[in-house]
Amino acid sequence: MYVCMCHAVTEARVKQEIDEGATTPRQIARGCKAGTDCGSCVRRIQALLGESGARPCPTARLAKRIGLAEQAAPQAA
Repeated sequence: MYVCMCHAVTEARVKQEIDEGATTPRQIARGCKAGTDCGSCVRRIQALLGESGARPCPTARLAKRIGLAEQAAPQAA
């Protein structure tokens, strides 16, 4: 099954990148270009990373919603 239609990257190819050590969507993108065009496949890539035991990187919006967004540093007095 295709994960990235823009670059014709299959699920098997993404899993190969994971097996070769990729732990983030960015690392997968470096290896096979999946997720570098329209971005619609990034959630599936994150899910495949999660299935492999890697901690998937949430989008900034999701991170904020679930409380993982970076907190602003306290202002020095």
